[in-house]
Parts: sequence; C-alpha cells; structure tokens
Amino acid sequence: MKSARVWFFGLPSQALSVICGFSFQSPAPLFTLQLGNEQGMTLGIFILDFSSFPIWALVFALLLGLAGLTFGGDWLTKGAAAISVNLKINPVVVGLTVVSIATSMPEMFTSLLAARGSPGLALGNIMGSNIANIGLILGLTALILPLRVQLRLIHREMPILLLVSALFTVFATGGYARWEGLVLLGIAAAYLFFVVRWARQESADIQEEFFEAEDEIQRLSVPVAVVLVLLGALLLALGAKLLVGSSVEIASRLGASETLVGLTIVAIGTSLPELAASIAAVRAGHTDICAGNIVGSNLFNILLIGGATATFFPFPVNPAMLLVEFPSMLLLTVLLLLVFKTGHIVTRREGAFLLFLYLMVLSLSALSQEGLLF
Repeated sequence: MKSARVWFFGLPSQALSVICGFSFQSPAPLFTLQLGNEQGMTLGIFILDFSSFPIWALVFALLLGLAGLTFGGDWLTKGAAAISVNLKINPVVVGLTVVSIATSMPEMFTSLLAARGSPGLALGNIMGSNIANIGLILGLTALILPLRVQLRLIHREMPILLLVSALFTVFATGGYARWEGLVLLGIAAAYLFFVVRWARQESADIQEEFFEAEDEIQRLSVPVAVVLVLLGALLLALGAKLLVGSSVEIASRLGASETLVGLTIVAIGTSLPELAASIAAVRAGHTDICAGNIVGSNLFNILLIGGATATFFPFPVNPAMLLVEFPSMLLLTVLLLLVFKTGHIVTRREGAFLLFLYLMVLSLSALSQEGLLF
C-alpha cells in the first residue's frame, strides 16, 4: 500500500491548497500519527508550509500562535490546579509548584519546539523573556505605580536568581550539554522543595491567600479539569508550532537572525500575558506581587525551561550572545537587586531607567546579531 497523507478528516492537501490559497505540503506537520504498514499512513490536523505564506498571513499565524499559547497556558494552569486541589493536595504546594510550573508552559513549549531546528530562537526566547521581565514589565508597571518589595525577596530569592543566572552564563560557553540541563532541573526541584517548606512556615496571612485561591479552584470538577488540561496542552502545542514556524520564516524574509527574533518578537509576545497580569495587580493595589512574579518567572525560565530544553535537545550557543545578551541579563539582574534595596520600593524614576536600559539592550543586541557591533 502506498503511503498516504490525509488532512482535515480526509480532505486531500491539494484540495486545501486550492481552497485556502496556501501550500500545505511540508515535512513538519503540526500533529502526525503513523498507522498501517512500514510505509505507513500519516494522519494529522494539517501541514503548513510557512514559506508559501504572504507576509500578512505570517503575522496572523504569529498572533494566532501567541493567542494559542495564552489561552492554552491559562486552561492548563486552571485544570492542573483544580485536579491537584480535588486530590486534597495542600493549597500551598499547589500554588507554588503546580501553578508555577503550569504558567511556564507557553515558554516551555516554544523553546522545546524551537530547540531542534532553531536553537537560536529557543535561547533567544529564554534570554529575551528574562530581560523583558526586568526592563519592560517591571519598568512599565513601576511607571504606573511604585512597587513595594518584600524583604524576603531581597534576602532569599534575589541571591538565588543571581547565582542561577551566573551558572546559566557559565554553561553557555561551548553550548548547553545534556548534563548541564539535568543540573538546572535538579536545582529547580531543590528550589521548589525549599520554597514549599518556607511557605508552610510563613505567617497566617500568607497561608490564607492560598486557601482563598483554593476556594475558587475547587469549583471545577475533575472531569472538567481534565478536559481543560487536554485542551490547554493541545492549544499550547498548536500555538508553539504556529509561533515558531511563522517567526523563523519572518526572520528569514527580513534577513534577521532567529536569535534576534527570539529575543524580541517571541520573547515579548510570550511575556504579554505577564505584563497584563502585572498591570492588573498594580491597579488593584497589589504592587508587592509584581516584583515577586518577575523574580519567580526569571528563575523558572532559566532552571525549568532552560534545563528541560538542554536536557532533551542539547544545543549550541552563538558566541556573540556571550558578548551582549548574557552580560546584559547579568547586569540587569544585579541592578534589580540594587533597585530593590533602595528603600524597598521600585520608584517611577527607577522604572523609567529600567525601561531605558531595556531599549538599549535591544538596540545593542540587534547590532550584535547582525554583525554590526563586533
């Protein structure tokens, strides 16, 4: 039997090309399932050849991918948290582990998908997200309203973030090996263990916040939660595929490096939900939440996403990144600690300074990646 490819419940890909005006022939389908004999039959949702897309369709696919990652991550988080709470897991554990990991899934899917064929895009996404979190998100939210910083963040999480960022930079020399990814994942597991342990020793007010969140989560039954997890995972996979595929093609047409696209378009795009959440928290008066979210997000980007990507798909590092992007990430992290220590408040002036530095880093990165700086 000859091999066959059936798309959209049996509609041939040639027919779809005529109907939609795009070519659907590509070696990299969104989803495939091998059936039949050795030659097999491939079943899937659809194949997209991004090289045949006009530029407006690429931009639409990119935006659609970002939407898929946003909604998919939200559904997966809600579903996973509901299942955990219904299984009577301590709400402190749920909030600090299940929810924290689930909210990192959009970046995780994007980096894992990009690592095999576009390692620059994968690393650019991780680095760009960390730089954007400090310069863009924290800077913009501080401009809206000065942010309070908890002492615990200064004495505990920030030193850990500095050490982890330095380790991530050391590992980058020569590229990321599988054992280095495993080390990062091991640190992530240890960090989560101690965070849960510390949280259980926190004041009654802190613990009450987790129990209040539990009341909302338990409104979802287990069957509904399972459906949310499955739909969320599906949307994450689709969104990541669309985002990575369209980003790589846009980079190719613009003559830009995939790393630069990862540092800018992809990183900013995957950070938009976090920016919206931070602005909403500031408007609600919860300014102390924003700083903690930024530090926690940067830790998970390096340990969980960077660790998992290096473990499954060890990848090389463009030496140019060691001259601009990695030093910039370390510099912004050190500055963040200094800003936190000045009165335990991120002022509007400091927010404007962080935003200015972010724009400077993007400019230097663009020059570096295009070979115009070194």
